[in-house]
Amino acid sequence: MTTSPNWECLQDRHLQPIAPSQELTLTEGQDYSLLTDLYGLTMAASYVGEGVEQKQASFELFARKLPEGFGYLIAMGLAQALEYLDKFCFSAAGLEALKATGIFAHAPDKFWLLLAQARFTGDVWAVPEGTAVFANEPLLRIEAPLWQAQLVETYLLNTLNYQTLVATKAARLRDVAGVEATLLEFGTRRAFSPQGSLWAARAALAGGFDATSNVLAALKLGQKPSGTMAHALVMALSALEGSEERAFSAFHRYFPTGTLLIDTFDTVAAAEKLAKKVNSGEIELAGVRIDSGNLEELSKVVRNLLPNVPIIVSGDIDETEIVRLKANGACIDGYGIGTKLVTGAPVNGVYKLVEIDGIPVMKASSNKVTYPGRKQTWRTFVDGVVQSDQLGLITEAKPPDSQPLLQLVVKQGQRLQLPESLTQLRSRTRDSVVSLPPECRNINTPVSCEVTISPDLKKLAQEVSKKNR
Repeated sequence: MTTSPNWECLQDRHLQPIAPSQELTLTEGQDYSLLTDLYGLTMAASYVGEGVEQKQASFELFARKLPEGFGYLIAMGLAQALEYLDKFCFSAAGLEALKATGIFAHAPDKFWLLLAQARFTGDVWAVPEGTAVFANEPLLRIEAPLWQAQLVETYLLNTLNYQTLVATKAARLRDVAGVEATLLEFGTRRAFSPQGSLWAARAALAGGFDATSNVLAALKLGQKPSGTMAHALVMALSALEGSEERAFSAFHRYFPTGTLLIDTFDTVAAAEKLAKKVNSGEIELAGVRIDSGNLEELSKVVRNLLPNVPIIVSGDIDETEIVRLKANGACIDGYGIGTKLVTGAPVNGVYKLVEIDGIPVMKASSNKVTYPGRKQTWRTFVDGVVQSDQLGLITEAKPPDSQPLLQLVVKQGQRLQLPESLTQLRSRTRDSVVSLPPECRNINTPVSCEVTISPDLKKLAQEVSKKNR
């Protein structure tokens, strides 16, 4: 079903016209509360029928394991998750469409009344965006009436899983490329949806990239978009105006600070022709881009021809390729990265019930065991480097010389913090990565940091497991 404008439930929210925002508001004027897996609604209806919908529940969102080849994750997507919770409601049109499916013919009438009056009234604990986390550590915890906490599962997982993946890859790319390299996000055409492309652009910028070619994302985030040109312009103007040289001159006339794409026909020949113009003082070049061929060798040749012109390369580049190029002495000033940034092995974050009405619960399925109870992650540093993390119950005393990762960000449905800027997120991401041990940051054979389970949490897990049996 296509999502439609939802003025009925948003008319009292004092929405402002679209303007530059560090939050990258995407749900403005839209009913996204039905963007959930069906089981969220069927379970909510069952809770209402059993009279337990208002019982206080706690769900934690975490990854059981890291994607293959990753030593850490960078938490991202919280801003959009909180925006969604702030606007959580159902339109009359949406509810009528849901009724028309016939699936809920036996649902109690109170279920529909509950949805019609829906607002998120719970608490949210979360790890700040840009923070490095490891397997089994909660990125977020929802403490709310059972029906609310259940219904928000799908959207929260979608938002945090994808942005965390892109932010982590961006942080890894920045780590290996170095602070001086220019990193441009080119992933819009490869992202999994138009909305996904906007989230990917945000996560990449927050993870350490300098700019995105996605114009809408850049403008919504108060940034300047950045890009070059496509081969089509060179081919079209070369055919119509007589030569590649004329094509370059035309583009440069209108965009003198633009980067020229020089590999459409013959990269070296194009660089030679541009070098003559640069050396004669006819033009000044802001940069050239190479998108194909042997990037290592071509970059060296182009650097000799255009010694003072920045060289950007692109074409299915990832962390491993950057390491290889640098090790072999490639002359590259920046990287345009798309496919390998916005796609790849997913972050398999899960959202699991850990407590209901004060009763700790756990899942005992084979290879999918979870830890019961509301938890906190405590991080210990030695000389500014992460030594270890401890996962424990929130009722436990703070371990010596440790810092908590989860913070209270929403209380009874009200946000407690202002949205953070991209500058703040970039800074936190950089500091988080730098604080990790070298073996954790290794690209080829990373070793994740140790996460210990506190004695009290181990004891509780044993007690709940015994009770379940």
